[in-house]
Amino acid sequence: MTLDMIIAWITAAVTFGTVIMFGCVGETLNEKAGGLNLGTPGVMMLGGIASLAGAFFYEKSVAVPNPILCVLISLISCLVATALAGLLYGFLTITLRANQNVTGLTLTMFGTGIANFFGGSLVKLSGGVGQISVAATSKAFKATMPILSTKLGIVSQLLFKYGWLTYVILALAFAMQYFFNKTRTGLNLRSVGENPATADAAGINVTLYKYMACTIGSAIAGLGGLYYVMDYVKGTWSNDSGIEALGWLAVALVIFTSWKPKNATWGAYLFGFCYWIYLYIPAGINSMLMKLFKVTRTTYMQNLYKMIPYIVTIIVLVLVSSRNKRDNQAPQSLGTSYFREER
Repeated sequence: MTLDMIIAWITAAVTFGTVIMFGCVGETLNEKAGGLNLGTPGVMMLGGIASLAGAFFYEKSVAVPNPILCVLISLISCLVATALAGLLYGFLTITLRANQNVTGLTLTMFGTGIANFFGGSLVKLSGGVGQISVAATSKAFKATMPILSTKLGIVSQLLFKYGWLTYVILALAFAMQYFFNKTRTGLNLRSVGENPATADAAGINVTLYKYMACTIGSAIAGLGGLYYVMDYVKGTWSNDSGIEALGWLAVALVIFTSWKPKNATWGAYLFGFCYWIYLYIPAGINSMLMKLFKVTRTTYMQNLYKMIPYIVTIIVLVLVSSRNKRDNQAPQSLGTSYFREER
């Protein structure tokens, strides 16, 4: 394997991993407050289509799009749509005390359906499949640091050639880790997720913390959909539900990281390496594996390689569930509604 191939593999893994890191960090915030939002894939779909729609109509309305306005419009569109989705989830599960699993799955189906419907409408408005493009907005999100991305040789290629949102989510993951462990508000939120009755008795507004967690967490997760559209697929739309698939990996990554946002900074990239291994595995190893599994066509072998990230996910879920260390376990009230009358 050549150096260029290794760099290309790392680049693909980082770009892929950044999408699911947004989803993981957002869902971690929600789960720390006791909310199990299986609607994260749908929220990410909403974030992707909302950002694309905002950028599309803006670019279509002006002759020369302003890069700053492109970024602001797509960001605001994404954050508003996904925060409202989180608010809807909160209303159903916190106020109405609906089952969190059913509500989350319904939100995923709702978000996916809405996104594909409006995505298809934008495709028609743009002239057909493959014609929709928000090149100016995509370019603004893919902007790199001018000096660091070009003047440091291989270091620039490995560390500084990514869009600026990549560094935003890395900083946000470490900031959230600090927030959970070192701030009063973060500790209060964790107490709500562990034992809401005790937190309520201590004077903490359980309902407010849960609402804020699911709303802000959904907005962060939705940025993963924006990143997918603007950076990962370069400003277009596809109805293959690729965002939804990465959303489910993001939910699994929360468990993989033991509900610690800082672990998402390497766990997401590990998933990325596993996902793209089928393109970069050395020919000699590939031939040996083909003989071992008695596979005669390369495409069949590639399909086996594409299973690796999901196999890794299953293995990790089994390992995590077998741990007995309290710090690695889920919040005690995760997935359960809080009834103050039962306190």
